[in-house]
Amino acid sequence: MIDVVSVDAVKEIVDKGNRFTIIVHRNPDGDAIGSALAWAHYLRLKGKFVDIIAPNSFPDFLKWLPGSDNILLYDTMKNDADALLCSSDAIFCLDFNAMSRVADIADVVNELDIPRLLIDHHLYPENNFTVSISNITSCSTAELVYRLIYALGDDDMLNKDMAECIYTGIMTDTGNFAYASNRKEIYIIVARLIEAGIDKDKIYRRVFYNYSIDRLRLFGFVMNEKLQVFSNYNASIMTLSHNEIKRFNAVKGDTEGLVNMPLQIKGLRFSCFLREEYPGKINVSLRSVDDFPCNKVAAEFFGGGGHKNASGGEYIGRIEDAVALFKEAIAKYSNELTN
Repeated sequence: MIDVVSVDAVKEIVDKGNRFTIIVHRNPDGDAIGSALAWAHYLRLKGKFVDIIAPNSFPDFLKWLPGSDNILLYDTMKNDADALLCSSDAIFCLDFNAMSRVADIADVVNELDIPRLLIDHHLYPENNFTVSISNITSCSTAELVYRLIYALGDDDMLNKDMAECIYTGIMTDTGNFAYASNRKEIYIIVARLIEAGIDKDKIYRRVFYNYSIDRLRLFGFVMNEKLQVFSNYNASIMTLSHNEIKRFNAVKGDTEGLVNMPLQIKGLRFSCFLREEYPGKINVSLRSVDDFPCNKVAAEFFGGGGHKNASGGEYIGRIEDAVALFKEAIAKYSNELTN
């Protein structure tokens, strides 16, 4: 899954360097934070100085992860983050395939003449990385981090902190093993993580049983008032305006998992969630089951992409117009949705 040439290149850069920075994509999720923290723990055990920079904040339900309190947020600590980037011997880019995904961090990184290493599992990675550990068949970037550590001959260094971070990345990016997780190798890795001391049931509770009453009320509101089901197309859409989000005091991560819920409806194959980040800017989340390629819809209609069953994009304009565009999409893909 990881070629020997790439492993040797990573080893050489790690052995020669002393200070590294890890960056993740904007609005980092469980896989981005989990894989970054796991790789940071590994590098520190190798005696390296390591920092993690995220473009903006990440959900509260990930803040229990070991080392998460030391992650720098670029939008609030730009000067400190820039100084770390400029003093790095190499930069590790985790869980994204294009520098545009890291927002303003890209402006600094693109000016640096140091190795830039990619560890990622998304489609169509850019070719401007010194080393690219990229495999779209991996269920998560966290899986790739574990495989890389193993390929480097350092599986014996796996400890509980690293294992908790890797498991969280795998668990969240597979929807708790509901998709992209039908390979036995994933469960062999999970068994190794349990050997390292994780309590996978406790991790599940920390991630999924860690919300406020406002979040539950928000979910109830969306399910009752905002869900539209298009039975003829086996598809659904939900929307949340900026004002509705404020009404329920939603914090970072409170809408996580919402897009998956309509897929519990019998026969439904495609779910869309439109969240107005601020007036005029709409985040698009898409989920599907079976062989329906929601990443094609994301790319064609919402300027995004991702995995076959989990993708996203954005829309600049009004929510009503984004809904109309979604209706065009399901009409165009009606054969794939109904067959």
